[in-house]
Amino acid sequence: MVKEFLLLLKKIEDHLGRLIEFEYPPKRIISLCPGITDTLFSLQLENEIIGRTKYCIHPNDKVKTVATVGGTKKIKMDIIHKLKPDLIFAEKEENTKEMVEELEEFFPVYVAEVQSIKDAYRMIHDVGVVTNPEKLAEQLVTTIKAKFHKLPQAHGKRAAYVIWRKPYMVVGKETYIHSLLEKIGFINPFTELNGRYPVVSREDFQNAKLDYLLLATEPFPFQEKHKLEFAEFLPNIEQIIVDGEMFWYGPRMLEATEYFKDILGDL
Repeated sequence: MVKEFLLLLKKIEDHLGRLIEFEYPPKRIISLCPGITDTLFSLQLENEIIGRTKYCIHPNDKVKTVATVGGTKKIKMDIIHKLKPDLIFAEKEENTKEMVEELEEFFPVYVAEVQSIKDAYRMIHDVGVVTNPEKLAEQLVTTIKAKFHKLPQAHGKRAAYVIWRKPYMVVGKETYIHSLLEKIGFINPFTELNGRYPVVSREDFQNAKLDYLLLATEPFPFQEKHKLEFAEFLPNIEQIIVDGEMFWYGPRMLEATEYFKDILGDL
């Protein structure tokens, strides 16, 4: 019996180089990151997913039956204990260090880190390795790569991706969104600022010599009405409301290819 139990244990390093030991393949999985939750479902693991955050909204028709364990920054430990997961997925940026430290006292926690398109491919592959459907993960990555290879290009147009209002915050360096903007040919003028999501002023926008202002629908829900505010100090810059979900990593990358074709076709 002891030998049989040992055969069910697997050790693997997560993206932070931490050695994680868990029962393999995991049968009770909680995901604390929307992109990872979406990926798990795309790998046909709906029967294994027992918990998610309230921000894990895709795939919409399937997540509704999965228990909610809180948000990405604050979780409900009592619910997680009741669910008794044998593996929890977290992401370095989406979740907090304190959350991971609290969780790993009781459960195996695999932490991914996604700061680029390359990291997104790695995440999908590694989720497949950790949960078993490795071939499905490889197929998903191959399909995304093929579509991304055919993306139209913005040809060096300068664009700011705005994520917050009061204060204004933009996407900076070492982020998946910046990597994606770069992939489709935009120049992000705010990569030289400190921080991955720097706070910027009206003057910073004016000095950036922008061609486009991309106003994201999340985390701040920018809408058409907000264009008037930016037009006051950027009167000649074209503003575009962009669907923040199309800048998720994971299966949304498949939808994003067609979305970007539509956007770039209008530029």
